[in-house]
Amino acid sequence: MIARASKSGLALCLALSSTGFFSSAEAQTPERAQRSDPDWQAPRTEWGHPDLQGNWSNATLTPFERGRGLGPVYTQTQVEELEGRAQSTVQTGSDASDPERGPPPVTGSIGRSYNQIYYDRGDRVAWVDGEPRTSLITFPSNGRIPELTPEGARRKREYHEVRSRFGEFDHPELRPLAERCIVFYGSSSASVMGPPMTPTRGYNNNFTIVQDADHVLIMSEMIHDVRIIRLGEPNRLPPSVRPWFGDSWGYWEGNTLVVETTNIHPSHGMREQTDKIVHSEDLTAIERFTRAEDDTILYEFEIHDPRTYTQVWGGEVPWRKYDQQIFEYACHEGNYALANVLSGARYEERMEAQRSR
Repeated sequence: MIARASKSGLALCLALSSTGFFSSAEAQTPERAQRSDPDWQAPRTEWGHPDLQGNWSNATLTPFERGRGLGPVYTQTQVEELEGRAQSTVQTGSDASDPERGPPPVTGSIGRSYNQIYYDRGDRVAWVDGEPRTSLITFPSNGRIPELTPEGARRKREYHEVRSRFGEFDHPELRPLAERCIVFYGSSSASVMGPPMTPTRGYNNNFTIVQDADHVLIMSEMIHDVRIIRLGEPNRLPPSVRPWFGDSWGYWEGNTLVVETTNIHPSHGMREQTDKIVHSEDLTAIERFTRAEDDTILYEFEIHDPRTYTQVWGGEVPWRKYDQQIFEYACHEGNYALANVLSGARYEERMEAQRSR
């Protein structure tokens, strides 16, 4: 089982536990910085568990990985610049379109698909423990995904070599998972539903949590994804069975839901849309969901894959209460867009073949 990794140089200090994951009676309680009013009591369900239920949003202006050269915390001036620029972009991009405007130039690109009124990327940077964070990754200390092991680098290289043998539009399986409405990407180019669960750079960064005595269910507004976390002693799936979001089991540690996920689908990698990292079968994610205040859940994550990464890494994302309705996102596999993309590619191939005769 996985022990909790330590962090250094951050306001949040977490003790390393050397006990087994589900040996909660023997485990040391992680040392945490003050998260809320000491007199505040987390609400409880009828089963006596901390109540995480409701609608939540993890939208934030803070990037997943830290920009090079930045420290872990923004200055007040930087916060004002970032949030002011985001507000200005939304205001300008939400202006009504001029009905008298002429047609756009023919460039071969469809240009921007939406104006800003359709986006909801958040309007604040992520604040944890009174600190405006420059990245959602908090360890390692540079706030970035760590270097790959030789095996991890080889696996990644082999994946991209195989992909390079095909054209971008040769068959459906080469199209991105999000385009096929299977799994949507977060800011890390991994799944919105994780693990880790990361915000998108577009919209629908909203979740609904419901609980019963033996389960915690998380539904994402984006695409329609659902994670079912079973509580209690794990009865793991066989290694050959790998759901998209893995096999998640959890238990309660004080006000915190601790979840360990294994059996994650091999196609579910990091930097999926840019330079995909291919995980090993040993990938394990540990997540913590803590009801910190009436309107806040602190989401923490750790990624353990010693065959892929040179060190354990992870971070924190504040979730805010979302007091609005969550709507159906009617994305579905086999939609018209995918068929049109592939048929358009076949048409271009036919035209090229005719020109070359």
